[in-house]
This record gives sequence, structure tokens and C-alpha cells, in this order.
Amino acid sequence: MTETPAASIRIGTAPDSWGVWFADDPNQVPWQRFLDEAAAAGYRWIELGPYGYLPTDPAQLSDELESRGLRLSAGTVFTGFHKGEDQFQRAWDQAVKVAGLAAALGAEHLVTIPDLWRSDATAEVLESRTLTDEQWQRLGKGHDQLGKALLEEYGVHQQFHTHADSHVGTYRETVRFLSETDPAYTNLCLDTGHFAYYGGDNLELIAEHPERIGYLHLKQVDTDLLFDVLKNDVPFGDAVAQGIMTEPPHGTPELAPIIEAVAAINPQIFGIVEQDMYGCSVDAPGPIAERTFQHIFGSTAAARVS
Repeated sequence: MTETPAASIRIGTAPDSWGVWFADDPNQVPWQRFLDEAAAAGYRWIELGPYGYLPTDPAQLSDELESRGLRLSAGTVFTGFHKGEDQFQRAWDQAVKVAGLAAALGAEHLVTIPDLWRSDATAEVLESRTLTDEQWQRLGKGHDQLGKALLEEYGVHQQFHTHADSHVGTYRETVRFLSETDPAYTNLCLDTGHFAYYGGDNLELIAEHPERIGYLHLKQVDTDLLFDVLKNDVPFGDAVAQGIMTEPPHGTPELAPIIEAVAAINPQIFGIVEQDMYGCSVDAPGPIAERTFQHIFGSTAAARVS
């Protein structure tokens, strides 16, 4: 087994690695079991996941995390700023709840995920796959407006998540997004698997734009399956069901060089392990989480987790 060096960035995990995509789905892992298994695997940091999955009362959530030795790194909201000015209110309504809860528990980051052009629930094509220049400008302006408000109101930093089946997924699209946004208010949650989904070189992006890497999602994509997915235009939700995001170290990119590169930029950056697994058996995630933790840290990891 090739171990990823336990660099000094802060490693955690997320409900996504337990197949959690929705706040309330009876087929998903119950939140108590997620917290228990994340802690048992060795993690000390988690993300909030979909708002409402974990308790939304700050005191209750704080107690639940503290009792398991866990802390919160970030929350998540969904945005569609390219669609028009009215989208700010939609994003802010989410942020008031999510960033408010996250900040109350000491988290300093909010991950923003753009609306997909194709539904991950129904596979319906919702809009064009590409943006006009005007839409790019709206996208950048909206995220900067949100990032500024988050920083001023909650002391929380916005980290934009490129995504499969979204308008910002390829290397060129990601660089275009960076050119449209202000690093004071908008930086990247570099999801290593989603970026590799469209052939992006994570290390190249980190090297060329080190100041824009604010957060990591550590994930691997199954390259054998990926070519079938791209050739046959398989919707992302269906690709997840087929196992497109795979357990490390069986996919790409290799995580060790990415962790090393980002640790050299800022050792306080979070690297949150994610493996899109919606629809999985409730018994599958726990053992995968343990193996992934061991892959990243090795057998003596517990003493080195920050």
C-alpha cells in the first residue's frame, strides 16, 4: 500500500462519504451513526453536509461533536448566480442558516456548489452546458458579493467547488472563474476527483494558482469507468451509482503529492475526504472510511491528526 504522507494540513471527512446527499432520506445512514463511524475511523474534523442532516441547534450539535472528539470545518450552500440578480437572495437565505450554524461552532469556511446544467436527481437537461460572457460576469460578481457578505457578517471564507455536470468543471473553465472573481472574497475548494473528472491536473492548478487554493476535497475518480461515462454522456448522478468516485488508492489523482503541495502553501488548509456514494448500503461507508484514513495517515496516524 502506498501511503499518503501525514502532512500538516488538517484532514477530515464528510457526510458525502457516507452516501448522504439530502437532509432527510430514510435510506441514508442516520446522522448518529455517521458521527460515530467518522470518529471511530480516526477523523477529528467533519463537514456539516446538507443542512438539516445533522442537528441544527448549535448547542446540541456542539455537544454531539464534542462527545465524539469531532470539530466542524465547513458548511455547504448551492448557488446559481449566472441566472440573474435574484439569485443572491436565494444564496443568502441558505447562508444565514448554514454559515450561521457553522460559525457558531467555530468553522471558518463555507463551500459553495454551483447549480448543475443537468439534474443529478433526474438527469434532466436544465440549461445550456456553457455560459455566455454575460453569464460568466454574473457568476463572478455574485460569488464576490456573497463572499464579501459572508466575511463581514460571519467571518467565514467562501470556497467555490468546481463540479461535474456544472458550468465550471474543466481546467479552462476553472481558470476563467478565477479571472472573474476577487481572491479577497472567492477562492477554490479544489475537489481533486471532480477536477480530474474532466481531465484537470490538480498539481498544475495548484502550482499556477497557489493563492487561490483555500480548501480541499480529497477524492479519487475511477479512470476506467470515467472514459465510458464521458463517451456515453452518462449523467453524474448515474455515474455515482456506478461507482465513478472510488476508494483510495484505486483511482486518480494520487493524493500524496496534492497534500504535500498544498501543505507547502498553507499547512492550515483543510483536506476533507469525500467519496460520492449516494445510494450505497448503510453498512458500506464505515469500513471504507477506516481504510481511507489508514491509507492517508498510516498506522501511527492518530497521534498526528490535527
